[in-house]
Amino acid sequence: MKIAAIQTVSTSSVAANLDSARGLLEQAARAGAELAVLPEYFCLMGQRDTDKLAVREAFGDGPVQSFLADAARELGLWVVGGTLPLRAGDDAHVRNTSLAFSPQGECVARYDKIHLFRFDNGREQYDESRVIERGDTPQSFTLASRDGHAWRVGLSVCYDLRFPELYRALRADLLLVPSAFTHGTGQAHWEVLLRARAIENLAYVAAPAQGGKHDNGRRTWGHSMVVDPWGEVLAQRQEDGAGVVIADMDMARLRQVRSQLPALEHRVL
Repeated sequence: MKIAAIQTVSTSSVAANLDSARGLLEQAARAGAELAVLPEYFCLMGQRDTDKLAVREAFGDGPVQSFLADAARELGLWVVGGTLPLRAGDDAHVRNTSLAFSPQGECVARYDKIHLFRFDNGREQYDESRVIERGDTPQSFTLASRDGHAWRVGLSVCYDLRFPELYRALRADLLLVPSAFTHGTGQAHWEVLLRARAIENLAYVAAPAQGGKHDNGRRTWGHSMVVDPWGEVLAQRQEDGAGVVIADMDMARLRQVRSQLPALEHRVL
């Protein structure tokens, strides 16, 4: 099964971001992808954290959700919309939500980001909890590929990558990590964490990312990639800017690795 990890450099314009995302999804479909995954914040990288509040949607209704459903149906793709802001329990927060859509345009899974990023090195400061209300439930869905295989797909978002217990709970064949890593943390930890999660869980990992200089001044690491269950990087975008990373995933390869090294069966704790 071909998968597309889509890299963007999203701006403070939702309309422009959706136009860009549509073109990249079309590129993924032309390349033969069955599943295309957009990065975290694909629809908005605002000038301020609170900009998310103005474009939040009710679950099941809104222009960003309609965009994802329409793209999935019209292009015949499974589409995972990195994250978009959905309504939370109060007016001062949103949920940072990843939604999965079938090729029929049906929303088949919702995951609200559990772990909220906070970082302060004296030069950069981030605290997602100021505007984002965390989720509390791991989520996965089953994807039936064209060759008849059923893939268990586990959902996660960006900072979740630092919490391996989440991925153990997902028990997935394919782990998705749509992200917007800062340039500094990405340069230090992005690839090693992605490869570690693949190796630990004997699973494929697909990580679409924001990658470049945004109009709000923020710089993200990018390097969108797909990793196989042995920790080998199958495909990676090396340069900044929007693009599509395509890789082939093989269920036989997954089963072979898990058979040869049955570490998942050897768990004690």
